[in-house]
Amino acid sequence: MTFGLGIDIIEVSRIQKEISKEDGGFRIRVFTQDEINYCESKITKSQNYAARFAAKEAFFKALGSGWSKGFAWNEVEVTKDESGKPYIITHGKVKDFIKQNQILNIHVSISHLKETAIAIVSLEK
Repeated sequence: MTFGLGIDIIEVSRIQKEISKEDGGFRIRVFTQDEINYCESKITKSQNYAARFAAKEAFFKALGSGWSKGFAWNEVEVTKDESGKPYIITHGKVKDFIKQNQILNIHVSISHLKETAIAIVSLEK
């Protein structure tokens, strides 16, 4: 049974602008250290950050509550398995919400091009 569905698209240039700031606050606030390490290891850093950002936005849309419950961006982590398939790991309050609402499966698909990144997330009970 579907709990929620979310989709997001973002311009890579918006994320590039944020990650290029010297203080690094955006990266720390939005991404986990593993996500940062992964994106920084890529030639297309901005595209990878943007794709993960879009997945987080899509995830929060699928929850139906957004950030109204005090969730943090970095409580949602986008990673991938050995074959390259993306998946989401939840932490903190988001993890508790997922458990309380008996969400059993989180499906995510992400894609990026030079100028845009897109993601869709489906939550199943």
